[in-house]
Formats: sequence, structure tokens, C-alpha cells
Amino acid sequence: MSPVNPRDDREPEDGREPGDGAAPRPPRDPRVGPLPSIPARPGARRRPQGAAQPGPGHQDPPGAGGGAHGEARPGTGQPTPRGTGHQGHQPPPRPSQPPAGDPPAYPLRPPAGASAGNPYPPRPPAEAPAGNPPPAGAPAPAPAGPPSPTRPAPGDLHPLLPSDPSSLAGYRLLGRLGAGGMGVVYLGRTANGELAAVKVTHADQADQPDFRARFRREVEAARRVSSPWAVPVTGADPDAPEPWMATAFVAGPSLGEAVTAHGALPERSVRLLGWAVARALAAVHTAGLVHRDVKPGNVLLAVDGPRLIDFGIARATGETALTATDMVVGTPGFLAPEQAEARADAIGPAADVFALGCLLAYAATGRPPFGTGTPDALLYRTVHDEPDLTGVPEGLLDLVRACLAKDPAARPTAAGIGVRLVEDAPGDAAEWLPAPVVRTIAERSARMLALPEIDATAPGTDPAEPPKRSRRGFLLLASGAAVLATGGGALAVRSLLGDDGKGGDGKNPPPRTSWKIGVLADLSGPAQEIGRAQERGARLAVEQFNARADKPFTLELAVSDDRGDRRTALEAARRLTTDPGVVAVLGPTSDDTGQAALPAFEEAGLPLLTTSAGFNLFTLRDEKSPPNVTVLRAIPNHPMGGTYLAYTVTLLPTIKRPGVLQERTDDQYSWLLVRGVQFGFGQAKITPLYRVVPARARDYRRILGEMIDAGMDAYVHCGVRETTVLAARALLELGFTGPRFGGQHAFGPAFLKEAGPAAENWFFGAPVLDPLTREKDTKAKAEERAKTVAFVAAYRKRYGAPPAYYTGESYDVVNMVLDQLTANAKAGRPPARKGLWAQLRAKRYVGAMGGYSFDKYGDLTGVGTFVHGVQDGAYKSIGVAPGVPVPRSNAPKA
Repeated sequence: MSPVNPRDDREPEDGREPGDGAAPRPPRDPRVGPLPSIPARPGARRRPQGAAQPGPGHQDPPGAGGGAHGEARPGTGQPTPRGTGHQGHQPPPRPSQPPAGDPPAYPLRPPAGASAGNPYPPRPPAEAPAGNPPPAGAPAPAPAGPPSPTRPAPGDLHPLLPSDPSSLAGYRLLGRLGAGGMGVVYLGRTANGELAAVKVTHADQADQPDFRARFRREVEAARRVSSPWAVPVTGADPDAPEPWMATAFVAGPSLGEAVTAHGALPERSVRLLGWAVARALAAVHTAGLVHRDVKPGNVLLAVDGPRLIDFGIARATGETALTATDMVVGTPGFLAPEQAEARADAIGPAADVFALGCLLAYAATGRPPFGTGTPDALLYRTVHDEPDLTGVPEGLLDLVRACLAKDPAARPTAAGIGVRLVEDAPGDAAEWLPAPVVRTIAERSARMLALPEIDATAPGTDPAEPPKRSRRGFLLLASGAAVLATGGGALAVRSLLGDDGKGGDGKNPPPRTSWKIGVLADLSGPAQEIGRAQERGARLAVEQFNARADKPFTLELAVSDDRGDRRTALEAARRLTTDPGVVAVLGPTSDDTGQAALPAFEEAGLPLLTTSAGFNLFTLRDEKSPPNVTVLRAIPNHPMGGTYLAYTVTLLPTIKRPGVLQERTDDQYSWLLVRGVQFGFGQAKITPLYRVVPARARDYRRILGEMIDAGMDAYVHCGVRETTVLAARALLELGFTGPRFGGQHAFGPAFLKEAGPAAENWFFGAPVLDPLTREKDTKAKAEERAKTVAFVAAYRKRYGAPPAYYTGESYDVVNMVLDQLTANAKAGRPPARKGLWAQLRAKRYVGAMGGYSFDKYGDLTGVGTFVHGVQDGAYKSIGVAPGVPVPRSNAPKA
């Protein structure tokens, strides 16, 4: 079986899984044996004598980012990295191929936006990119975000290269808007000052068979569409040595960028969006075309309404030429079922209507109606599953549901949709969008004002003749109207033009005498247990700092609750990033909210330190993007966590055929985790039994029974806590006696409570230590153990209870920041955001829970994964996970 086949255990539309019609499996005698004997490993922060060394050819898992995890430091006087396990593990450069015997689950070549060894590119706002998109989870990734000192803003111009032309067919080229393998998109200007996006194709692409025919078809299709809501073609030459096409330039963001940065749109905005795009599609269909790629990235937002772009894969109705048999064309997640099944003869205007329904659902809720994930998973859901329309306003629900009918004949026409929404047509220029989106349009328009001055247009022009309104003039008016429409015109204009940091009287503001440490956490949502532990750890660190007689300054704690909701995470983040007194932030609690909030921190240059978010792309970047200079992760990322979990299984020498189940409730997490597990077992030369189940699977007794019958002797669950509980109950009922393993998102007190007796015999790999176990670790260095004892005592005194998981790590990370700020103050430098991330990244710090140091990506060096077993209804700390697979001959005896 393929390790991660997205079509395994697919569910029929009636909710039953394959085989449900079979006779029920007879119950097995429940047998709950004692906790399997994995030897305790507390304090294993230095390699003990005779510990296993990394085997030859040891590699990091794909997506982990490489680097030295747990490099030995004996005799150096440097703190041991937290949770290093087997010391001396310094893997070679990241692999570009999986290990032998480990069949790849997806194409080996990283897609656009992925780095070598990292097959998980940044997730686009809603549409999956061509190639191999990242795993699912929240619809938004670490998005592109606003400008920062190291990252240009979307829409910013890149300078022309020496090899670029200065003009093309009457367009003066002002800079690069983007570039890729196919060619370059320039910002061009005509003689009368109109701006255009000029797409120029590389000559080698033009020489490929059928390319010019496809390019010519794109030009012809775009020219056949006449609508104020479709970006018009202003010039083209498909027969040039390097074919090019120019379209009117729109300074606004795409719908995907806007939703990623600012969240879902209000109902009125969605209605107006639907009205305009429906009219554009009606014009497309009237011209005898089908767009076939209506998605958030192909709708640009301007102050006077949206614009539909990109006719690159448009076809005449009924045309199938130049399309390979069984080839799915378009963007998974925004395709009609007939497109997903590659039924070329069935793809017509109704397919665009289905995509419009997906677009409206995305705009109204901030997430695609069929979720996100791998292409196969998205295509399967589109064909077989009902859309998730939770959150779509009641006034739009019937229309969106009609657009998403599986039967093309049951969908309304684009023209009919325009009629249904016509009563709420756009009014004044800047009123159809919420203020934050209008501000983004204003910022982009204002950046265009910095273009070079317009040259003399032609010989003989009368200099006294009043100039005509140019595109530059339009942008000036648009940006002014947009900024004022936000209700904060003066502040926004000052921000756009660059504030010199002085007060209104031209004098420098008084010096600041207090600063803040921020906490961005889920304090009232699904992960509030972790978020509150993190907030308490940070608060204790700040209170202890302020109680010091020798403190160089006073600190406050600024707390912002993101509620575990990605729709509110960006706003919660900006409450911290816009406060100039905040110099560093602990957070986020979850991957999902972190992806939504990250742009605010990158824009502000504000260091963000997380003790619980393991999404790998918080720190890793593709090779063409600026490196991470914002996030420090004090835990392993999810692929590394999965690898160490697999290595933990190798501690049991009798395990020959572990079963690995990936369930897709949190598809992003489970996919990253299972890829690490897959890699770890490949390194150990163990061939597991893999199984993948959809998110709504509930018949775990049947699923796991089949895995037991196939010879499974240990079980690894790659999924969330709720389904781990279901698996635990099923294994108990089936009488399975082998060890069970789970990851970070299943670990915690809630699992013990919900699973009850079924929790016995489970082991978890989690990035946290039990402070009470650490306090009693007699093998730890005396000075390190003293810090743990002091922390636990101070916490008990402050809160009247022992510290929970994640509290100690959060306490340490904040103290690490305070230690660096204190050192800066002693050197005469007041607390500041600038340069702090680099200082912390290079720092080696020992806290109450161990040592911390970071690699060049901002990731923790050292294993940082700890094994916890369940015995008698409570967690028993086993110790640090192995940093390498344990050879069968060296595995501890059970």
C-alpha cells in the first residue's frame, strides 16, 4: 500500500465506509497489559557512555530543514541543547531523495515555493499551486504579508536586471512585478502614462511544441471578453521571439491576499464581489469561452470593484484540443466535479459557476469549502463530499449551495447570478470593501507613486498644453480616496510617506522607561489549556524580573487572546505589533493562528518565539525567498517530531511491523507528522503498515481490526486528540496488546480524561517536559536542577498549584529574552526589536527546563522531543526521544 494514499478508506456519500455491509467483527477479549518496558531516559541531555551513534548516511526528514540537532558539547562549557538525546548527531546536508526502500508519497521534485529537502511550500491563500501543494489545515499559510525590512510587499517593484529590456513595443518597462520559470511580468508604461502588466515569455519556452498556439489562444480569449470586471488586454504579440501580452495594471491585492491578511469579507462585500465576477463570467460565456480557473488568486480587488484575470487555460465551449487525456486542468479546491474527474466533454460554463460558488464561500468564511490539502484529497472531496458552508451568511447560503451542485445542469447561470445580486450593485468607489482592505489598496497605489517621472511623450509636444490625466494621476486619486475611506487618513498618509519618528512639534519624543513582553495565545478557544499555561509562565518570568533590585528597566506583560481562531488571529497579533513598547512576543499557541498572524510580525520586525507551534514553514523558506528573521521555535517542527516518534518505536526490539494511521481532521499536522514517521522508519529499515482515513471516519474498530489482522504489532496514530481517543477505545475493545504511540497534538491531560482505561499502554512524543519530573532528576547538572526547583517553588507560591505542561518552556523562553535585553542594557543599548532576533538566535541559554540554542533557520537544535507513557491513568515521563534509530542489536531489552 502506498504510504499516504489519499484515497484509502474513502467514504461513500451515505457516510458508510467500504466494508460496512459486512458482518460485524466478533469482539475480542479486552486485555490491557502493563506499560511496555521502554527504559526511562530522564536527563538524557548528554550522550551516555556507549550510547548509539548516528548510523552511516543518517539524514534529516524532508521538510525538517537540516542543521545540527544535538551536536556534542562535552568540555566546552556550553549548555547542552535541550533534549539532545544521543549526542554527536550532526546530520549531513538535507536529502533531495527519500531513503532507499521508502517509497515517496508525492513527486520528489519540490514544487514552487519549496526548498531543497522541504516539499511543503508556503500555502497560498486558498488555491493550491501547480504541482504538489502543502498539507492541509488552515486555508492560509504563512502568507506573503505586508512589507518588512527583508521582504518586499506584494505589488512592490523589483529593479530591472541588466539583461532586461528597457522598453518593449511602446511600453517603457519600469521594473519587475514577478518572475518564474515561464517568463517575467514587468510593470510597463505607455507614452500617455497608462500602466500595464506586461508578461514576457522566455524564448526557450516559446520554442516548445504547441506553446505559441496556447499563448495565442490566451490572447484571443482575453480579447474576446468585453466586461468592465475583466482586466482588458492592451497589447500582445504571440509571434515575437519572446511572446508577450500586456493587460491593464490593477494595483490592488488578489482576493486570496486580502482574505489571508484581513480575514473573511462582510456579507455586502461578498455580494458585490459575486455580482461583479458573475458579470465578468457572463461576458466570458457570451464570448463562447469557459475560464476554467476562477480562484481567489485570479480576482484582483480595486476600489471601484473586482477584476477577473488570467485566461491562460480558457477554452472555447466544447474544445478539448491541447488538453491531454485524463489531465486535470485548473486549481484543486476551486474545480467543478467534472473538472476534477477530467471529463473534458462535460466541462462548460457551469464549471465556472461551481468555481464561483467556491470563491464566494471562501470570501465569506476565509476558507475553501472543500478544505485544503493534497491535490488528490481535494479532488476526491470535490466529487464525493458536500461543501462546508459553515459561516456563509444566510442571505447568500441558498445561492452558494446552488452554485455548488454536483450536477452541472442544476447550477444557475452566471448571468442569472448577476440578476439575483443586482439589487446590491457597487456604489461609490471606496465603499464596497472593509477599511483594512481599502488601506492595502491605498498602500499599493501609494507605492506606485514612487515611479520614475514620465518622459517626453513624442517630438513636437506643446509643453504648455495641459497634461491629460495619466494612470499616475488616477493612482494618486485612488490612494487618496482609499486612505481617507479608512477613517484614519492622516495617520495612513504619514505611514505611507514615512514617519521620521518625531512628534508633531518636530521634537524627539521623551525617552521610554518601560517596555513590554507580549503574549499571543489561545486563552479561550480549543487550545486554551496550553495557551493559559504559556501565559502563566510568561507572567511569572516578568514578575520575577520586575522584583529584582538591579533591574535595568521595568517590564509589562501585554496579552492578546487570538481565541484559537485564524479569523481573529491577525487582529490579535496587530494589537501587539502596533504597540511600540512591545519588544518580543511569546506565541502563537497553534499552527493555524500562527499562519494567519505571521505577516504582522514580519511587517513589524518583532521577534516571535513559540513553544508549541510546529508548522515547519514558520522558520523554513524556499530558496528564492528571504530567510526567516522573525520566528524562533523552541520545539522541533512536526516532521522532526514524527521522525523522533518513529525512532522511539525502535527502542522496543520486538517490534517488527508497526501500523501507522494518518487521519485527516487536521490534515496539515497529520501529513507533516506522518512524513516524519515515514522517514524515521525508513532510516531504521522498518517497513510499517500504513493506512489513511478521512476526517469523518468513526469506525476505528473495523479499521484497526484490519490492521491487526494484517500483522500490526505496534500502533502509531498520526492525528488529533479526538481521533486518538477513538483509536484507543477501539484497540482496547479489540484486545490489542502492543504499544500505542501518538504525537504532540494528541498529548495532554484531556486524552487521559476522555480515553479513560483505554489510555493505558500509550506513549506520546511531545516537545515538553514534566517540571515535577525534571525537578527530581538527580542526573541533571546541579546548577540546572536548581533552576528547575526554584521555578516549581515560585510557581506553586504564585498560583497555588504545580506548573502544567508548556509552562516551564514558556517561562524559559521569556527569561531568555530578558537575559538578552539585560545584557544589551549593560552595554548601553535600550530594549529594541531591531537586531533582537539575531541575538537570540545566536544565544545559548540554560533555563529551568534545560538548554536552548537555535540553528540558522531559527529552529531548536537538539532533539527536543520527550517520551511520556500512560500508566495507571497518569503520564509517566520516560525521557528524551532517541536522536537516531536504535539498531536492533542495541535496542534495550523489554
